[in-house]
Amino acid sequence: MAELIRHHPHHDPVLGEVPVPHGPETGGEHDHYPRRPVKGDPESEQSIFAYLTHPDDSYTPEGIYWADLPLRQRVSFVNKVQNEEAMNELRTIGRMIKKDPLSPLSWYFRNAVLPGAGLGLEGYVLFSIGNLTPLFSAVWPTCWGKTPTDCSENWVASVTYLEVIGIMVGQLGVGVIGDWIGRRWGLIQDAAIMFIGLLMLTASWGLNLNGWVICYAWSLFFYGFGVGGEYPITATSSMENAVTAGKLSTREDRLHRGRKVTMSFLMQGWGQLINQGLLIILLLILHHGDGDPPYSDTTVQWVFRLSFAIPAIGTLWLVYFRTYKMPHASRQLAAAKKKNNVTGYDLESLKMCYTHFGGRLFAAAGGWFCNDVFFYGNKLFQSQFIAVISNNPKSVMVGWVWNLLNVIVSLLGYYLASFMIDNKFYGRKMMQQVGFLMCFIFFVVPAFKYDYYTSPAGIKSFQAMYFLSSFFNQFGPNSVTFLVAGEIFPTPVRASAHGFSACIGKAGALLASVLYNYIDTQTKFYVVPWFGLAGMVITWLFLPDTTGLDLKEQERRWFYIRSGRGDEYHGIAVHPVHLSLWERMRGAGKNYNPELDQKQRIEDMREEWAGKERSRRDKEVSGDASGTADLDDDDDWSDAVNHYFRNTTSDDKLKMQPGTESNSEKGVSNEEAGDKIGNA
Repeated sequence: MAELIRHHPHHDPVLGEVPVPHGPETGGEHDHYPRRPVKGDPESEQSIFAYLTHPDDSYTPEGIYWADLPLRQRVSFVNKVQNEEAMNELRTIGRMIKKDPLSPLSWYFRNAVLPGAGLGLEGYVLFSIGNLTPLFSAVWPTCWGKTPTDCSENWVASVTYLEVIGIMVGQLGVGVIGDWIGRRWGLIQDAAIMFIGLLMLTASWGLNLNGWVICYAWSLFFYGFGVGGEYPITATSSMENAVTAGKLSTREDRLHRGRKVTMSFLMQGWGQLINQGLLIILLLILHHGDGDPPYSDTTVQWVFRLSFAIPAIGTLWLVYFRTYKMPHASRQLAAAKKKNNVTGYDLESLKMCYTHFGGRLFAAAGGWFCNDVFFYGNKLFQSQFIAVISNNPKSVMVGWVWNLLNVIVSLLGYYLASFMIDNKFYGRKMMQQVGFLMCFIFFVVPAFKYDYYTSPAGIKSFQAMYFLSSFFNQFGPNSVTFLVAGEIFPTPVRASAHGFSACIGKAGALLASVLYNYIDTQTKFYVVPWFGLAGMVITWLFLPDTTGLDLKEQERRWFYIRSGRGDEYHGIAVHPVHLSLWERMRGAGKNYNPELDQKQRIEDMREEWAGKERSRRDKEVSGDASGTADLDDDDDWSDAVNHYFRNTTSDDKLKMQPGTESNSEKGVSNEEAGDKIGNA
């Protein structure tokens, strides 16, 4: 909202205009709020609180929420906001390029590459299994072939099992650690574990081939623990960074939160691309510029060990960066715990999350499970699929080149997902449903006409469908599940809920890794499509659409639930457009009331203001000037808001301490009364 300073002191101010907070004093301006604000006066409150309660990217000038508008007006309003935002971003990029042509790249590095570096390493190492397996099979057929004689068949198969199990353990364990000890500790721990795991993979050895396979499998398990932790920690820390810091929600959060998280997640695709490209380069260098068999033992040893040693250097730097350059990663979690008077793990919030958000947990976990049968099954066994469409399946290099093309197509899907995920007319839920549906179609068609599509007459169509399934998997459930599994849950248990959902998802990957070892390629096409159909149904029925929803408002709803007053919340977090069909059927949206919510939000802010005012007075009485300064630094409200509360709040409320009768009459616990926060 444009903030104006007016210098004509002899007429009433225009509703909706507010003074620039901490703006310059020119000597001629008047305060842009009523001189004697009246508590409960709608016009008085609207003029003061409009920039807090009705931001212009979500509300019309008349104060109507975008989702409450008739369809035609809604389309016009949303397109206007999004077009204006796009133009502002283009102008900003233009100014950045004019000042420094490389500044957009440095911005992207800071805001996407660094936050997603852990997931980039995850994509690099995790999917290297599918890339290295055909190379191992070519040089050690007695171990990695169809009928191994020098190695245990179970141990060879366990390479994929143990890695997936390690990821699952990491997702659950680090998810709890992230909510218990903090996001920052989880970030540092994951990077350290991945660094040690890469050293183990680089140095894996054995007295014979079977011994090396065992060492290789357990090294992947250890590395997988760190990889698994990256899911809940990266998602929550990306979501809770400076975009949502402080009391005030930001325009950036409302319009670009999904893009910010997805840009970090798509580093997984870059990790796959870099791994495949590096393997191709290493094989060409170490195999005399020729990628065709036969391959020597020495060449393969150098290729796979260097492919793990090189990212170890980047991972060591990541340990340093997270240790010394991310000191505030746990700030939002600390604020949430302080609000609920919790010092350790918030078990009460976890129990209430299962009670109130059970449908959301099923949507996040079930959707992720269905997606991972597609995603990890394809990646872990992509060499088998590519062998069907390749004209020279015996050459590892040919298969790698085909896979490189597949990864590039997938990466385009990642980027399109980040571009569209905040669009209010497409967004999270629609993107996931369409992605699941397209994956279902592109697998079920060749399943029932497999002989035709693998023949020369249909092979081109088969290639197109396989690559398009990769595209819609990224431009759909693979990107959306990562975002919504954290976004639809409250801060105190966000990492735990995300970790649990991701763990159930990896159970789908485990199912694929076990099942695919015992069925042929055509049968895989018979089995896989139905998970896409199931994922679409689960999404349609149980997943709420948080596109455009203010994350602070969702936290405010959770505070009401946490204090046992969930039915008293009337804000946009229970607007039908932001609830799942399941939640609407259970009556979760019946309490939505914009008029009541406006009054409620102002009173919530008054409670917080009064609590801070009491703390400030206590600090002044005790002579603690530094504490008073800290309170001032944390004050994001305008002078008009502070002036309004100062003139409309009774002295009794300012003198009231937690534990008095007034608090109990409200149904608020003694502990919560002093810290009640509206999160406007």
